[in-house]
Amino acid sequence: MSEAAAARSAGAGPFSIFERTVAWRYLRSRRKETVISVIASISFLGIMLGVATLIVVMAVMNGFRAELLTRILGVNGHLIVQPLDSPLEDYAQVASRINGVAGVKYAIPLIDGQVLAQGNVGGGSGALVRGIRGEDLGKIAIVASNIKQGSLDGFDTGDGVAIGKRMAENLGLTLGDTITLISPDGDVTPLGTTPRMKGYKIAAIFEVGMSE
Repeated sequence: MSEAAAARSAGAGPFSIFERTVAWRYLRSRRKETVISVIASISFLGIMLGVATLIVVMAVMNGFRAELLTRILGVNGHLIVQPLDSPLEDYAQVASRINGVAGVKYAIPLIDGQVLAQGNVGGGSGALVRGIRGEDLGKIAIVASNIKQGSLDGFDTGDGVAIGKRMAENLGLTLGDTITLISPDGDVTPLGTTPRMKGYKIAAIFEVGMSE
């Protein structure tokens, strides 16, 4: 074995023999250097605790970031495609073209809007309504895998909706109840715009860990 290989072999591991020797020299106590050894030990413990705290904080923050991104992007997606001047009538073809792009997991056509939701208790609450096909809703794993009540089976055939658990609790609603949605974009009359109102049966209640 050559001298270079022997030196590399001797220095293998997290610390080399020289580094361990120097560390042990200043950590062990002698009769005349007890104070220096105590100071070195306290410094060593302080550095160890500081590094351990930094590692724990970074691990917690990375986990929080990953969980937050998973929940936000699991519902909203990475990219939203919207028309500029006219309604997007060929949405199925557009979604099919986007699905053909390499790296795209799935593209889902949907429509959303803001409404006033009323239930059995309270004066109502603002809500974001999204219209989506049942087969596409099943692709959103964070929703489809967190159904607490009801089911998404036959979601397209019925006149039902899926709402979040917190909204159901705030409005005093449960599975099978009717939620009333009031949209400000109604018919224009000589007396002004008349809000549109319609009731929907609750077919499923989900919980994704955010403000549903």
